[in-house]
Amino acid sequence: MSFGRLERTPGPQPMSDINMTPLVDVMLVLVVIFILTAPLMASSIRLDLPRTEGATPGAAPQSITLVVDATGQAFLEDQPLSQAALAERLQRIGAARADTEVQLRADAAVPYGRVVEVMGAAHSAGLQRIGFVAEQPAAAR
Repeated sequence: MSFGRLERTPGPQPMSDINMTPLVDVMLVLVVIFILTAPLMASSIRLDLPRTEGATPGAAPQSITLVVDATGQAFLEDQPLSQAALAERLQRIGAARADTEVQLRADAAVPYGRVVEVMGAAHSAGLQRIGFVAEQPAAAR
């Protein structure tokens, strides 16, 4: 009986390369997430608030129409009023009927601050129901 040499087979060698597949997968998922969320983080979002699909013509049973044109002039029931006269008229209306709805029609070019001033005058007069009137886009008509 002869005995041969006892050779040992070398075991698996340690891998010195990085497996790039999981790294690439994670990076692609992160890129997709950033692509989807980047438009949501934009600080300059262009809005066209005066036009909406849900705008339908109609009036509340007890309502007044308050219009602010492109120059910032306020009109209450088609009569131009200064800010002081507007506040006084709204006070009288609020004292007579506090549940009156104010239908605010503001031009798209009116600065937001002017709209807030008019809303503040209505709110301080006790008129809590303020509705913003918009028109339907031309395609939806």
